[in-house]
Amino acid sequence: MTVVNAPRMHIIETYFECCGFDHTFLQGGTSVYLWNLSRTFAARGHTVSIVTPAHGRLDDLRRRYEVEDLPYEDAYTLPVVLDPRVWDGFPEQVDLALRTTAHRIRLEGVDLYFLSNEYLDRLPDTFYPPYSAKGRDLVFFKPLVFQVDSVRFLRGWFGDERAVVHAHEPYYHYLLPAALRDDPTKLVVSNVQSNMPIDKRVYAPEVERLFELLDVDVALPGPAPEPDVPAAVVQYQQRTHLHYTYPPDHVAIYELTADHADLVDFLSPGQLDFYAGFRDTPFETLFGRLPIADVVRRNAHKMFVGGCAISDRWLAWDPTGVDRTRVLGGLGLDPALPTFFHNARYAVHHKGQVELMRAVDRVLGEGLKANFVIRCISGNGIDDPYFHEVAARHPGRLHFEWERVEEARVFSFAAASDFALFPSKFEMDTFLIAQGEAMAVGAVPIATDQRGMEHFRHADGPGTTTGFAVNRSFAEDDELLTAALADRIRQAAALWSDDPGRYRELSERAAAVARVFTWDHCADLHLAAFTRLWEGRPATLSTELALRHGWFGLLADDRITPAAAIEHGDIAAYERCAPFDSGAAVRMFRAAWQRADFAACERVLDRLPGAVPEQEAALLRARSRVLPDGRLEYRLPHAERVEVVSARRESARALPEVRTLERTVPGVFVGEAPGADDRLLLTLSSGRVTWDEVRHG
Repeated sequence: MTVVNAPRMHIIETYFECCGFDHTFLQGGTSVYLWNLSRTFAARGHTVSIVTPAHGRLDDLRRRYEVEDLPYEDAYTLPVVLDPRVWDGFPEQVDLALRTTAHRIRLEGVDLYFLSNEYLDRLPDTFYPPYSAKGRDLVFFKPLVFQVDSVRFLRGWFGDERAVVHAHEPYYHYLLPAALRDDPTKLVVSNVQSNMPIDKRVYAPEVERLFELLDVDVALPGPAPEPDVPAAVVQYQQRTHLHYTYPPDHVAIYELTADHADLVDFLSPGQLDFYAGFRDTPFETLFGRLPIADVVRRNAHKMFVGGCAISDRWLAWDPTGVDRTRVLGGLGLDPALPTFFHNARYAVHHKGQVELMRAVDRVLGEGLKANFVIRCISGNGIDDPYFHEVAARHPGRLHFEWERVEEARVFSFAAASDFALFPSKFEMDTFLIAQGEAMAVGAVPIATDQRGMEHFRHADGPGTTTGFAVNRSFAEDDELLTAALADRIRQAAALWSDDPGRYRELSERAAAVARVFTWDHCADLHLAAFTRLWEGRPATLSTELALRHGWFGLLADDRITPAAAIEHGDIAAYERCAPFDSGAAVRMFRAAWQRADFAACERVLDRLPGAVPEQEAALLRARSRVLPDGRLEYRLPHAERVEVVSARRESARALPEVRTLERTVPGVFVGEAPGADDRLLLTLSSGRVTWDEVRHG
């Protein structure tokens, strides 16, 4: 889909870290993404600029590049209003006197602009302020300083020049879309790089004061009413990493970006889908009752997939040139055994690494004959002694390392391996380049069935799958995930030994799927969206997206399908396209039962009594009962785990008490009877996680 007729545009990329052109500056994957995308745009003939902080590294840059000091100087005072609950002992407002200069490097057709001042030059080694600085050190506001400086630089340096401003990660640009909203020459595309909590908020008085400074006439939304959701459900979200509770004087940063940007860009179709509704997660119920859900719906027409890609270097290198015997033998492993590979930064909750190590320990302890090459990248070493204990227990079978190494070494590990392990959790991965890299050289994936990774097709059916999938996980130290990983590792090792033809088929398919994700393809997706915006064509809502998320109020009657209405248990939507008869009632009841949407089941029974067979209705009503000894028995054939969540009353931010009911036989769970205010958290065999009320009937 090469966009051959795209008009020549000026594309300005802006982010807190855009240093992917130089590995000595590199901090994170977004930087690599930006550089590869920018130089691809430039190769297509577009004018491309990058705006980023200098991070105190100008002297380093001058040693390797021609740095041009620009005739730009911006001296001003930045007022930062501080939340007194966080910044105890600080004044209500601090005024930062800044003098910002700009410096340019021209490289591979891209103009890189580096902004420098007292705050932007701090933290030259790490760039990003540590979270521990919050409430203690004003360096915490370095990203906020960059936001204001970038707006002022875009206005002052580029003036009335027409451009698409492609800003990355809402937390690092939430002022920018509103600041440029009334400038007809600047079209703003907000890119959601990570799945930060969608309702992440910042102190509203801080935003209001900065909008005054930037002459932005935008009224912030007032406090929202408390959602009608049990306290246990709200408190539990802190365990999911999907939502946190904020005081009423805070404003959602996604609301600021989505409402005022012209388009909202995502890295994969699954990431967009996940961020639109949080389907099948413990957060889904609460999300639907928060104002941010309305923000998503009213801006859904702006959402598009710009994509992501695997590095050109990985795609160019030849995996057949890697000497498996030398690579694995050099690690003390047996090249004759199936080999499993993991490569990710050390992030135990994000990357599922606790469960990964438990699964590896389990299968090797059972005597499985296999190799494991596990890389948990950390500049500070691995602080969990369990990881080191597992490595020490299995010499000659497990190679464990954490150092940053040359990319060629990582490539050789992947090319010498047969399977790649990526059990990421909490839907924090939005594309997962590392999985694509391993697949591109033929490693068969064993990975979580996360929406943000579904483009790698490891969760497809038998005819199109690239590997093996495990269910999503939204729990810390999740035994269900550990057990599933161990089971898939055993299956994979058996496949490699017993059915080499099927293994080769998966390996070849994995490589073919991964190699589609090139930077040229990513540029095509972006340029198609940018061209529509540049030419003034309005963005339109995807009917498929609206049907998938049940946004029936945004659709005309002839766009609604009975299947979508049944999927969402929405009788009113069904009646907009077909009569709701007994057949429809049975289909809707059964679909709702499978996803444990018991409220929808009850609505069907109330609407058409007798339509659903009595034995099925009885299962609904008898799913929980109190045993003679006072304990609760809960029955649901397709549940894998049932937990009781009890809210604590100290504060909304307190962690709830969670206890797991004993699984006596498949589908039957027994334990101490919950209180009336407690809630049951169900993990289904499909991987869906949802809530049920406490019933003592």
